[in-house]
Parts: sequence; structure tokens; C-alpha cells
Amino acid sequence: MIQQQPLRLGFVPAKRGTFNARLAEVMRQQTIESLTALGFEVVVPLPEETAYGCVENRQEAERCAELFRRRAVEGIVVGAMNFGDEQAAAWSVRQAKRDVPVLIFGCQEEGPLVRGMARRDAFCGLLSIGEALRQVGIAYSVGRRPICYPRDASFAADVGWFSRVCRIVNGVRNARYGQVGARPDAFWTCRFDEKQLQRLGPSTVVLDLSEAIGGATAIKDSDPELQQVIHSTQQYADTSGVALLSVVRSAKLELFLRRWQKANALDALAVQCWTSLQQNYGVCSCTAMSRLGDEGIPSACEADILGAMSMHACLLASGNPAGLADWNNLHHADDELANVWHCGVFPASFARAKARMTPHEVMVAAGVPAELAGGTCELVAKPCPVTLCRVTQDAGGDWKALVAEGRFEDQAAETAGSYGWCRIANLQRLYRDVLLRHFPHHVAITETHVGNALWEALGNYLGMRVFHAAQETPGLYTPALPF
Repeated sequence: MIQQQPLRLGFVPAKRGTFNARLAEVMRQQTIESLTALGFEVVVPLPEETAYGCVENRQEAERCAELFRRRAVEGIVVGAMNFGDEQAAAWSVRQAKRDVPVLIFGCQEEGPLVRGMARRDAFCGLLSIGEALRQVGIAYSVGRRPICYPRDASFAADVGWFSRVCRIVNGVRNARYGQVGARPDAFWTCRFDEKQLQRLGPSTVVLDLSEAIGGATAIKDSDPELQQVIHSTQQYADTSGVALLSVVRSAKLELFLRRWQKANALDALAVQCWTSLQQNYGVCSCTAMSRLGDEGIPSACEADILGAMSMHACLLASGNPAGLADWNNLHHADDELANVWHCGVFPASFARAKARMTPHEVMVAAGVPAELAGGTCELVAKPCPVTLCRVTQDAGGDWKALVAEGRFEDQAAETAGSYGWCRIANLQRLYRDVLLRHFPHHVAITETHVGNALWEALGNYLGMRVFHAAQETPGLYTPALPF
């Protein structure tokens, strides 16, 4: 699990004066307590700043918005504490000008309706809040149980999902991706429009591969940080299958990439991993990239920047390391089982046994000397739930994404490299989508199921067309099986 900072959520407790203020006050407090217990930093007007600490009119909305701007909230929760004033709720979000995801929910009644009882009518009021947000151009999210009590397990689940959406949206919009070298000439699938990527939000920082090779070569063997990386690499994977020189070269490359990543505040990398690196430096970059990925710096093969972006989104969604794979092979006798593979770059945390550092079998078979092709990180993925995601562009530059969920499982069939046999319901339909919707051969993977968060973040907030083979209800991600 990658360490993530607590999320700062703005909370708009919307109330309407013709409904019971005491009921709204109680729900406001319960919502704050629930969000705090879930680990969020809650930014909300105090009772001395607005009536009951709620938001009901334009003046209170302005105070709330100013508070959200000053505290730089990373997501906004709008709750109908009773019916809720839709104008005040919408104005709070609009004037905050944070451009962050918004979750709306309403509070359940205290019990069965009885004439003369104090009531909330949030079931109705939430519709008005949603309509007001639409009218001022604010995208928002709705949980699986929109009307609830803040102490309900369903509320915790919905806010947990929403927090993942916030991390994806904010992370991708402000991302910086490092491209080390050019894509291999044969891989048109790794092409992208850098200007369109910048308009979406992420920046690309480019480094010529010769500078990486020169920088790695210049690191002295006596560098104390290098010795730490060498030792750590030998603990990370079984290095007995390669010469010590391959381990040293891999460690120097890793150390150079770490320093470059830190100096440029990069969120992910995309590396020209072959064949110039082997011919001109003498090692595969796989183990270095695997180790970076395991520490929360996703590293994509073949200078695939959109692959790095897909990995970054997966990491943000799950909080777990992400890998980049080929849709490599279909099981010969099982139409819902695919070999999800790459040369040897998966994070070792994926492995069911200790990873092995080896020469690149494909390169050696093609004639590259084994002493120049060391550095792949071979492993077989352990059985676990996984999410697969790929962001790409169509011919006009517009954005789209593919999202799927599956499960790695043990299989007798084996191959070289890093891989797992992944069971995906409706795989044939998904594969047709990959072909017909023009998705490339690379796909990002992360352990655990977070397809719903990726679906919402990429589609609702980042404006992409999102595809999933088992989709049933428009606008709602529908996992195919309860893995």
C-alpha cells in the first residue's frame, strides 16, 4: 500500500428554513463525526459563522466558498440536512472555484411519517440541489445510496469511493509525467498528442535517453546511495541469475531516474526501455522500473506516456502499486482467461514468490549478448482481484478509457517475464471493444477492484468516453462478478 495524505473535504450542510433546524443541526454534526472517523480533514462553516453551521442563503454560501478556497479543499460533499436550499448549495460550490469532484447526499427521516412530525424531505430536496448544480455547470457524483444516515455503513462506502474519485481527478489534472527517450519506432501504439494532454491537465517533462545513459554512467561506484540501491535490489529480487555488473548498472540507472524524478517533481515515468539501452548501456531497465513502481512512481515501458497516465490513475484509485502489461495471450481452452504479461517490469509486490532478476529471454534469442540484456524482473502474479485500465486518444485527439475488473489465478501454463493469468468476465466482448474502439496493446493493472472510481473520475470529471464490457446501466459502473 502506498502512503497517501489525508484528503481535505469541504462540507456544505444545506438547510432550508421552513424545515426543522434542530434536525439539520444534528445531521450536520453526525456527518462531520463520520467523515472525521473515516480519516478525512473536514472543512465546514462553524456555528458562529453561519446559522447552526449550515448554509441557507447567499451570504452564508459566500462565507462557505471563501473558506473552501482558503483551505484549498480537494473535494466537496454537499449534504441536504433537511430539504436544503438548492441555490445556496450550488453557489457555495460555484464560488469556491476549486474545480474538484462533488458528492451530493441527503439525510433520511427519523422514522415513519406522521402528521405534524418534524421532517426533512431531503429525498425531494436533493433533486433540487442536483438540478441547481447542473444549471451552474457543476459536475457531481451520487453514491449508491443517496439518502441515508451519516453513520450508516453505506455512507462510509460511498464516501470511500468518492475519495478515490477525488484522488484520481486531482492527481491526473495536476500530474507531471517524465518521458525518458523516444518510443521505439515500431510502436505506433505509444504515440500521443502532447498538446492535448496538456489541455487535459498533465505536463510532460522530456529527457533524451543519452542523458539518462550518461547520467547513470557518471555515478561513481563509491557513491553511498548507489551502494544502498545495490543492496536493496539484492533483497528485492533473486539476483543470482545475472552478473553483479548487471545489478550495478541497474542500480545506477535507478538512482539516476530517482534523482531526476525528484528534481522534476514527477508523478510517473515512461522509459525507452529497448533496444538502445541494452546496446549503449548494457542492461534492461525493468528491475529499476519495477522498484520505482513498487514505491509509488509508476514506470511505463516503451516511452508510453498514456500508459504511465493509466498506471498513475490506477495507483491513485487503489493506493496500491500499478504495473503496465500487454494483452499478451488468450488461454487455449478458456475464453475468459487472458495472459496479462510484460517482459519483466511488474512491481514485485504482485508476486506469489520472490521475483528473479534475469537476462531478457526475447532479446537474447534475437542476438543481444546475455551480459547486455540482464535486468528483467521475472515473477508470476499471486491470485488476487485486479483492475485494468487504459487511457488513450482517438484519431481526432479526443480522450477515452477502457476499464475492466478481473482476478489473477493460478494456472499451469507458464512463460518468461512478469505475468498473471487474469480471469475477466465477458472477455471476448471486452477484446472486441479494445479492437473496435481502437485501444492499444498496453493496459495498466493494480491489485483490488476500483473500476467504479476510475469510471466516475475519467468519465464524469475528466470528460472521457469510458467503455466496459459488462456495462448494463449508463452512468453506473457494473462489476461483472462479485469476486
